[in-house]
Amino acid sequence: MTAVAVYLVQHGQAKPEDEDPERPLTDRGVEEVTGVAHWAIDSFGVRPQCIVHSGKTRARQTAEIWGRMLEIDVEESDGLAPNDDPGTWTARLAAETREVMLVGHLPHLAKLAGLLLTGDLDHPLIGFRQGGVVAIGATDEGWVVRLVVPPYDKSHHPST
Repeated sequence: MTAVAVYLVQHGQAKPEDEDPERPLTDRGVEEVTGVAHWAIDSFGVRPQCIVHSGKTRARQTAEIWGRMLEIDVEESDGLAPNDDPGTWTARLAAETREVMLVGHLPHLAKLAGLLLTGDLDHPLIGFRQGGVVAIGATDEGWVVRLVVPPYDKSHHPST
């Protein structure tokens, strides 16, 4: 049995390291993550049963925004840092029966998506955006992309 779905979330926009070495989310990062989470939950029924983050401040804060909206706890895990081996999570997901949200970083998320979707971690198929969510679902034939929700970019939409 494998996870029914895995939601891959790149952390929201963070402060530069020279401004704050902990790299917390910026106000814009909080706003974008909150907007994506509302949209994904309300419009697409995104409801993971488990939210896991890398432990880095920006990922933890992103996970906590989702957790508050879904009223579930978040947990820290290894294997989600930017340069970690994505094979760790493909093995974990193969044994998982819940819908899981992984909140992490690039290039790890892109490599994990490539590994799940094509079997090749060096074949990224998805252009992640900070604060966005990508849902990948398990089928009898393998993993498929089910949903991509990027942050709303006001600069690309005319005012009405």
